[in-house]
Amino acid sequence: MLENYAKCLIQVGLHVKPNQVVVIQAPVEVYPFVQLLSKEAYLTGARDVIVRYSDEILSHDRYLYAKDIDKVPSHVVDFYNQTAQEEACYLFLVGDDSNLMKDVDPKKITNYRKAFRKATAFYRDQLDFMHCQWCIAAVATKAWSKQIYGHEDTHRLWQDIFQVCYIDNQDPVVTWEKRKEQFEKRVSWINQLDIHTLHYSNALGTNLLVELPEQYQFSGGSSTLVDGTSYFANLPTEEIFAAPLKKGIQGKLVASMPLSYQGTLIKDFWFQFKDGKVIDFDAKEGKSVLSEILATDEGSTYIGEIALVPYDSPISNLHQTFYETLIDENASCHFALGQSYPECIENGLSMTKEELAHHGLNQSSIHVDFMVGTKDLQIDATTRKGKKISIFQKGNFPWFD
Repeated sequence: MLENYAKCLIQVGLHVKPNQVVVIQAPVEVYPFVQLLSKEAYLTGARDVIVRYSDEILSHDRYLYAKDIDKVPSHVVDFYNQTAQEEACYLFLVGDDSNLMKDVDPKKITNYRKAFRKATAFYRDQLDFMHCQWCIAAVATKAWSKQIYGHEDTHRLWQDIFQVCYIDNQDPVVTWEKRKEQFEKRVSWINQLDIHTLHYSNALGTNLLVELPEQYQFSGGSSTLVDGTSYFANLPTEEIFAAPLKKGIQGKLVASMPLSYQGTLIKDFWFQFKDGKVIDFDAKEGKSVLSEILATDEGSTYIGEIALVPYDSPISNLHQTFYETLIDENASCHFALGQSYPECIENGLSMTKEELAHHGLNQSSIHVDFMVGTKDLQIDATTRKGKKISIFQKGNFPWFD
């Protein structure tokens, strides 16, 4: 199964092009799997495979003890910007224990991420404006499996990862080509509705009105580079997503699952919006971290993404919280504070950041997803001609009921 998973990440997630540089960022614990990935990348036609290993204990101690933590080393900046200049592709493997950073000042983490984003702006733009493929995927580590199940069980975690990524004994390229077609049908359906607003409501207390920009574009499943190469930025994925009008959100939005952010858990939280901006919020746990997220920059108090995910999905049906946004967000409808994606408006990939902002797409140095979906979530659309359409009933697209 690991060989099939490696094939899926290289050929489906990244869709490595001939003679392309592949960058893999991974926990050092999973180096045997990285060896499989590297071999698969070369067999697929990669010119070079560059691996950057990480260790969560080393990262924790750096945040806790290092001085000038918000200064990004020049060699790190040069690496990302130079590989992006070469139009490399990037595979990010996640599997950290989200409790590890509880004793670290959240401001240190936020400041470093902000500094990194600013210093590597060229690299980020290459990804956001579809010049380089990227894929985030999960790997089973001892600490993460213990956090999920209460004891170390990497075998079980690998099996869950395989299940949610549709990895079996069949060719994953064929499997995901069929999945791609399913996403395209959903996207085509919702884009032709000419939606003006979406109203979200459920028993948790969500009562939110979301306005979409004119010429909005839902995307989902695979993404497409400017040269036509398709890839999957997240594996697993169950979502179709769009960008709201920056100042077009009103009401209350209640999270339905914990948010794991840079090693800290945020639990039982909600936001109150007026004209798109968070004007009030609370959390039973992790409020100080949430406050730091919102204080990152002007755009971090606005929403950059809305995503539709059926409650009846393979991930949700596991009835398991993974404490990792990559997986948990694909068990639930979600929103994201911060940066929007330029592909979410017609001709957005050819626009400048200023033009995107003019069209109502939020700009920020962060993009933080949080989950809001429930089994009773209702989403009702109003088109620009005033027609009412049910988008979600009882947590699902109506045609799935």
